Amino acid sequence: MSFSKGIRIYYNKMIESIAFYPALIAVGFLALSWGMLVFDFSDYGKEIKSGLSWLSLKDASTARTIISTVAGAIISLTVFSFSMVMIVLNQAASQMSNRVLNSMIENRFQQVILGIYIGTIVYALFLLSTIRDISSGIYVPAFSIYLLILLTVIDIFLFIYFLDYVTQTVKYETVIDRVRLQTFKNMEADFKEFQSKKPAWLSSPSKIISAQKSDYFQGFNEKRLLELAKKHQVQVSFLIPPGQFVIKGTACMKIHSNEIISDDALQEISDCADFYTGQPIDRNPDYGFRQLSEVAIKALSPGINDPGTAVLALHALFALFDYRLYQQLPQLIENSDNMVVIYLPTSDFIELFERCLQPIWNYGKDDGAIQATFLDMLTQIKTQDDRHLFSVLFDEWILKIKQHQTSLI
Repeated sequence: MSFSKGIRIYYNKMIESIAFYPALIAVGFLALSWGMLVFDFSDYGKEIKSGLSWLSLKDASTARTIISTVAGAIISLTVFSFSMVMIVLNQAASQMSNRVLNSMIENRFQQVILGIYIGTIVYALFLLSTIRDISSGIYVPAFSIYLLILLTVIDIFLFIYFLDYVTQTVKYETVIDRVRLQTFKNMEADFKEFQSKKPAWLSSPSKIISAQKSDYFQGFNEKRLLELAKKHQVQVSFLIPPGQFVIKGTACMKIHSNEIISDDALQEISDCADFYTGQPIDRNPDYGFRQLSEVAIKALSPGINDPGTAVLALHALFALFDYRLYQQLPQLIENSDNMVVIYLPTSDFIELFERCLQPIWNYGKDDGAIQATFLDMLTQIKTQDDRHLFSVLFDEWILKIKQHQTSLI
């Protein structure tokens, strides 16, 4: 694996981490503390403090006490907040599916709140290291300390709101709705109208590239691959859709060219494909479908037995399938000259439909609420299929459910 590919994969994993935004915000607070100290000790800052006695702290020990107290209090607040987040994540993993943890970890609001807490601590500790025992209080960073007090008050109010927010995020409907909205948002951004056309060059001479490791195919570096295709005058077709697990050595790409391709060029092209563990919805919306399916299955398991949550997950799934009827990831990718040089197979609607819904039906087919939800949703989505592309699929499901209901009478 090339260095650039390793950096790209590491970057994708890093931005999905719960610590990414808090770290950025902490660096911002560190820069703020430095800026405030520069202002405090500048001639203009000294002049302002000299004219406003209430803005001046003349006792270094008092300043240290204020900063130490604030730092200790915010550290306790941060520990408690992180503990609450961990409890929520643990409950979500045990009661629903550990696959939904990504959507909860990537929640920007709670990351920003935690980042502000950590940033306030960094700000306070940096201030603490700058105070000196000087006879004139003008050299104590009064402005910086008063800003710290203001930040502490803000942190307290944020903590109150954070308590309410965390209690809401643990609700099943909130988690399900978040996965649904995130999946829909990514489909809306990346998906286009369904196309069944395939490029003519798929039947041209080709060189097969095998997977470099056993892992999930998460996609590829489109910009880099288009550059290499133009540079080496080749076309690239992928043999597997994004999201599929591939065993090392399995054929995953074909390089089409009438000329002999060097091994170095093949390696460069191969490095454009990303294989790593995880199910990030922002890389592949199909993961959102699978996560909702797992939530429903877990809710119907004997240990939990919560058909209500399964019904909520089914509603979210059918809402996504309604958009997915005639939309898919672009299979044909063009270069700057409007020529198709990359072919990427995408997941089939029928296959995805069966894979997500059949296990739910197998677990909950004897439950009246599940039966009624399936019939209602299938009837509604059938009316949405005005092109009648999947009428046979929906009719087969409706007939299967009605026959099962009859057998139970």
